[in-house]
Amino acid sequence: MSFLPLPGSPADSLPPPPSYAPPMPFGPSYIIDCLNNFAYIWLWNGDSFWYYPTRVEYGEVSGYRWSGQFWFYYGLDPRFIRSVSCPPIPTLY
Repeated sequence: MSFLPLPGSPADSLPPPPSYAPPMPFGPSYIIDCLNNFAYIWLWNGDSFWYYPTRVEYGEVSGYRWSGQFWFYYGLDPRFIRSVSCPPIPTLY
């Protein structure tokens, strides 16, 4: 389920994600480890995208998905997630 962002929503304050896609991890990965951080998600259907998870519950992950131009609210079933990577974001110092 997805919704367009409303003016003044938390998605307005998120910067764009990194411009690269990290490599898919070979070992197990968990979305809970990426809570409130940029995460790159691979789904079992072949889709992949940048995501900013804000809530993880049994049967639901919710947060913001990057469209390529803006963040929008997006929820999904964690059983659809194949792998997750939340790489460190390089800093200038």
